[in-house]
Amino acid sequence: MKNKHIHPMMITTGKFEFLDKYYKYHTFNNFRDIPEDLEILEIICFLPNIPPPPHTVQQHEEIHMWDITFKELMEKTYASRN
Repeated sequence: MKNKHIHPMMITTGKFEFLDKYYKYHTFNNFRDIPEDLEILEIICFLPNIPPPPHTVQQHEEIHMWDITFKELMEKTYASRN
């Protein structure tokens, strides 16, 4: 899945699980492997791999980008329900 906050050098591994509009369960170990056309009904798990502390300034920026990415995904997934 492309995202304007995920830069090309960023580590995008983790655990990402979704339920699509057909109630099919999808699991991914890399955020970039999530298809652009996946119509997400529910976000089950959004757990990017975060390195252990202490963190560098760059790692803090990447962690913050994951927070923004998750919030945008939540808005996109659940906004249509209202």
